[in-house]
Amino acid sequence: MTMQSQSIDYTTNALPVHDAQVLTGENGLAHIRLNDQLYTLRITRAGKLILTK
Repeated sequence: MTMQSQSIDYTTNALPVHDAQVLTGENGLAHIRLNDQLYTLRITRAGKLILTK
């Protein structure tokens, strides 16, 4: 069984696309505010995203 990679055409995507590395900068951290709540977006050493309250 082989896995085929899917290519995503971002030019026709109806949702906004944001680059996590641009959002988090050199330190890999960003704050995201939703109403009165502040969340932290972090890129792990393994290249995963974690969003915490």
